[in-house]
Amino acid sequence: MQTDIMLSYQEKVLIIDAKYYEKTTRTQYDVQKLHSGNLYQIFTYVKNKEAELQQEPHEVSGMLLYAQTQEAVTPNYTYRMSGNKISVRTLDLYCDFKQIAAQLDGIAEEYFGVGKMI
Repeated sequence: MQTDIMLSYQEKVLIIDAKYYEKTTRTQYDVQKLHSGNLYQIFTYVKNKEAELQQEPHEVSGMLLYAQTQEAVTPNYTYRMSGNKISVRTLDLYCDFKQIAAQLDGIAEEYFGVGKMI
């Protein structure tokens, strides 16, 4: 298994798995649900990286990053799974590249506490 993106800064690691579906969620019993397989996949990436870093100080988090669709539902959730932060975010690609970059910078700032580094 290969992650899409892995960012690290000091002792923090963020593993991002980018996804695109025509419909970001699925309906089950009239409730919008995430694709559970995606959550298990990012959780597996996070736990494998955590095991790899077990001899070093570390904080490993994961994120499912969905491309925004025309659906009204845009997932933006954060979970704690076995001690790790797992987030689900929606990236709006229907805008100017500077706005897309600002969204991505916001993710880095949220996770690492740093702003634009370039």
